[in-house]
Amino acid sequence: MSHFRPILAAHDVTEQQWRVIRVLSEAGRLDATEVADKASILAPSLTRMIRSLEERGFITKHKDEADGRRVLLQITPAGQAIVEEVMPESLKVYSDIDSRFGAERMEQLLDMLDELASLRLEGGPYAED
Repeated sequence: MSHFRPILAAHDVTEQQWRVIRVLSEAGRLDATEVADKASILAPSLTRMIRSLEERGFITKHKDEADGRRVLLQITPAGQAIVEEVMPESLKVYSDIDSRFGAERMEQLLDMLDELASLRLEGGPYAED
């Protein structure tokens, strides 16, 4: 993350917001529950992130045509621009980890990072406001 944190900071995007943007970029339209699952983010934090990302024009909300009660999230061109700027650095970092430690070790490291991220969200000493 340290390689592309400056890019995120330049766009005033946190690492967790980056995960939301990345998930939406990869998947197209998803509802909030699907985004939370794929990005490993707890719902209360996700609600604030969605509001912030929407206000800044990185994502939009749409009513599901098949189920009017369901709201789908989608990345905007501004959000896609961040993905295009950050993703090459992100892929380079993961590729480096993979070549140095192997795919299995990389999966273990990513799982550990997800666990650490969930601790930050659950009110630990590094919890976000």
